[in-house]
Amino acid sequence: MAFGRRDQGQDNAQQMPQGQVQAQGQQVPAESGTQLPPAAMQRVQRLAQREQQDKGAFTSDLSVNEFVLVHKLGFEPLGYVMGTSIYHIGYQFQNWGRSMELEVLSAAMFHARSLAIERMRSEAHALGADGVVGVNLRIQRYAWQQGELEFMAEGTAIRARQPNPAYKLRDGGPFTSDLSGQDFYTLVRAGHFPRAFVFGACVYHVAHQGLRQTLKMAGQNMEMPQFTEAAYTARELAMTRMEDEANKFGADGIVGVTTGVNAHVWGEHASEFLAVGTGVVSSPESGLPEPTMIMSLNV
Repeated sequence: MAFGRRDQGQDNAQQMPQGQVQAQGQQVPAESGTQLPPAAMQRVQRLAQREQQDKGAFTSDLSVNEFVLVHKLGFEPLGYVMGTSIYHIGYQFQNWGRSMELEVLSAAMFHARSLAIERMRSEAHALGADGVVGVNLRIQRYAWQQGELEFMAEGTAIRARQPNPAYKLRDGGPFTSDLSGQDFYTLVRAGHFPRAFVFGACVYHVAHQGLRQTLKMAGQNMEMPQFTEAAYTARELAMTRMEDEANKFGADGIVGVTTGVNAHVWGEHASEFLAVGTGVVSSPESGLPEPTMIMSLNV
């Protein structure tokens, strides 16, 4: 038997309903540990107090162009917000000669990211934000222990100058989007609006080749069917789960979809396939904005 990483306590991942492993559709409840640490709450409260008193400068990871376009849409940045979760990934047995999903690890990776995203939303909600734009979700490793990863979500909290309850999600919290400021501007101008940053993950073990098969392929150019099939299966699972997440938020579609693969801490034959994007809704009058006519004065 080969080994992969598995959640240390196992309870968080194993107690998640099977549908969440299949669809990742359940939102992490507040009592599961999404509350902000004291230091984060103090920072957010300080920013909120400055906002109420109209004192101090806001923070933002928006570029100059993004800031101008977001402001032109009628939104103002409130502050840089983030959420983080340092998660220990434990072990799960793998069948050496069989390609298979490592469902416990898939659930653990989903749970860790959900914690980070919900904490970022909590910071934005505490600031009175309608949404978070430019969301960046990343993973980094530390030297203190091999099996521990930090999951971090960050972005800029924004608020509409003209309040509109429709901007927020059903739970009353802010929307999230990984679109750039330029893409956010174009999307809204065309009559669409972001609902949620959505993702799907699948940790998949690819079967090892036997010695006879390895020798047979030596020196030849040929496809490796078991690797191809495993990659297809894992990506399809990740894409399906991302789509299920978007359906949970009532999105009409997903824009800006990207996919990636990373081995993280599991070795060369187990990798995470990840699909991310922004779920959007469309208004009945959505359509391309009229082009602006520009007359050149150059002769």
